[in-house]
Formats: sequence, C-alpha cells, structure tokens
Amino acid sequence: MSYTVDFKQVSTVGLESSPVAEALAGLRANEARYFMNKYKHEFTVVPASESQDTLDYVSRILREERGIEFAAKPLETSRFQVENIAWAFVFYEDGLGVNVLYTVDDPKKHAVGFKLSEGMEVPKELEGRFKFARQKSKLAGTIRGSFFVIKGEY
Repeated sequence: MSYTVDFKQVSTVGLESSPVAEALAGLRANEARYFMNKYKHEFTVVPASESQDTLDYVSRILREERGIEFAAKPLETSRFQVENIAWAFVFYEDGLGVNVLYTVDDPKKHAVGFKLSEGMEVPKELEGRFKFARQKSKLAGTIRGSFFVIKGEY
C-alpha cells in the first residue's frame, strides 16, 4: 500500500517501529518537500516488504561499489524518475535514509547519498568511511549527510 508523504502535516505512518520515528518522518517529509518544490513531484513511499526490486537495486549498488550491507531493517522505499534522473530511496528502521541518483543521459551524474536522522548514531557500516556534513531542516532538525559517486553501470 503506497503512501504519499505530506510535508505540511508530518506523520510517522509506516515508520512507527523506528526508535527515531519522529526524526525519520521529518527526514522523509524533507525529501517530499524538495521534490515538490523542485520538480512538482509527489513523493510516494511503499513498504519495503512490497518493493523487493528497489531494495535489490539499492543493495546491489552499495555492495558492488563499496562493500556495504546494512544490518538495519528497511522500512520503506520509493522509486521514480523526474526529468532525466532516476531516483531510488530506502528508509531504514535505525533512521538512515539512502538515495540513489542516476541520470539516464549523463554517466557523470550517478551517486549514492546517505542522510542520518537527528538522534541516530552513524551506522557501523559507514563509521570512519565517510565524513558527514550537517544541514538544518525545519522538518527534520539537523540532518547529517554524505555521498559517493557511482563508478559502475546499473
């Protein structure tokens, strides 16, 4: 069952099992606001249990590019294309949000982004491997983010 994320009335729907559910809901709403403001695209998520293709796609890129496999349980995903960019998102129970940005016509613009919800620790799989920049958000508090460029073809 899909859920269109409302960034005006932030809800923890689908994220209730997370110890940082409020912050994760804010992070998800922050993404929804970005896509609405930049692309006029409604950000819709589906339970991870209903989106194995997206989970496999993101997991494959993380594993093949950097040897990363998260222990945290995936709660929700989102996958769509706006303009020439294919996007895939996974929101994890520990408060981590992972996105894959993959331009369909420019091989130089392929990347994986990590966003940490306020109040969560850096996952051990990322510890010491990435530097995180801080970003303030009215919806999500302080978000810590990092990324890496994808070298392979997916």
